[in-house]
Amino acid sequence: MSADRPIVWIVDDDASIRRVLSHAVAAEERTCRTFESAEAALEALDEQAPDAVLTDLRMPGASGDVLIERIDAPVIVMSAYADLDSTVDALKRGAFDFLPKPFDLDEVVDRIDRALATRRGEPVSAPAETPADLVGESPIMRALFRAIGRLAGSSLSVLLRGESGSGKERIARALHASSPRADEAFVALNVAALPADLLESELFGHEKGAFSGADAARAGYFEQADGGTLFLDEIGEMPTALQSRLLRVLDDGAFYRLGGRAPVRVDVRIVAATHRDLEQAVASGEFREDLYHRLNVVPLTVPPLRERPEDIGPLLDHFLAHAAAEVGDLPRQLTDAARRRLLAHPWPGNVRELVNRCRRWTALVPGPRLDVADLDLERPAEDVDWTRALRAWARVRLAAGDRDLMRDAVERAEQVLIDEALKATGGRRAEAAERLGIGRNTLTRKLDDA
Repeated sequence: MSADRPIVWIVDDDASIRRVLSHAVAAEERTCRTFESAEAALEALDEQAPDAVLTDLRMPGASGDVLIERIDAPVIVMSAYADLDSTVDALKRGAFDFLPKPFDLDEVVDRIDRALATRRGEPVSAPAETPADLVGESPIMRALFRAIGRLAGSSLSVLLRGESGSGKERIARALHASSPRADEAFVALNVAALPADLLESELFGHEKGAFSGADAARAGYFEQADGGTLFLDEIGEMPTALQSRLLRVLDDGAFYRLGGRAPVRVDVRIVAATHRDLEQAVASGEFREDLYHRLNVVPLTVPPLRERPEDIGPLLDHFLAHAAAEVGDLPRQLTDAARRRLLAHPWPGNVRELVNRCRRWTALVPGPRLDVADLDLERPAEDVDWTRALRAWARVRLAAGDRDLMRDAVERAEQVLIDEALKATGGRRAEAAERLGIGRNTLTRKLDDA
């Protein structure tokens, strides 16, 4: 990097933009040079190398993204949201950051400062609003944190992939906290937790009298998240009919409440998550291809805990302290033997399992130390998420005056357990029945009755 003033290049075919940006950049003790095309910037490489580059993507002649491959310096790409495909491609090819048009000059200077700090080899932290629960020292998680940092200032749709319990909602909250929408609402909905008829009302709301029990109008999750972020967990479980409605909202930002006649317009960023293979779901017709591409603008993968063992120790320390703070106690201290045992544990429930175990140990182990005998690793940590969803479902159904809830809930629970057991055993009914604790004939009868 330059010994004196850092050198920043601005590449844009619009002379007015070059003039405004160069004035803002040069005012902060930097040397600024402007170019009207990518070709002109590349020709100047023989006489000078920049420390950071700010370039438009769409210009006459060569696209601005050629600078990513040819210049050994952080490259920030400028683009309108209408050019999402090119923007995402530039990020995948190694662009340091993305700056949406129209831009704020203070934001431009901040992005350049981050790029120059990276050039100097200084660590660039995630935005200050990033939740403290994002803990990780492994290379794979540091790369994920950097991706969140690159998306700071962006409202691009993000699709999070990863196993159940791997921490996708924590990543979604970090994306929201580092976005321009951080001061607005973050609303989370588990798509798989609600039946289709209730899910539609929860998403889009309803007017008074729209159905039996609708005694008052109610805003849905889209309206609650207006201006902010809507996190749709387990998006792969969304019924096909609702996929069509969701796609229309994403395309034009408008929808109708159930029973409504006037369109409701919202400005919502979507962060979706799934543990399913959505490409396979698209191929089998279970998931709309156009919706898949609309959600998968920026794909991010959240790795399972077993693939990042370096993070187990820091996560344990963090959540033991967090669990102790919840009950006003001192954090439990792991003995060396207990720590070794936990570092070797496969953590099939991922971070969720780790969090729940930390809470259990804090509640049940009376002393200040946790030893191997206290860990009780033979039993899986209790996962109460499904009971919370069941309670919410029951409250809504009871409030609506519905009857036969017990039969409905049991039938749905049986179907879910059977479906998951058959998936886990590759469709082998005898093994699935054994895993479920029922006879094969019972399983066959239930399948025939479904």
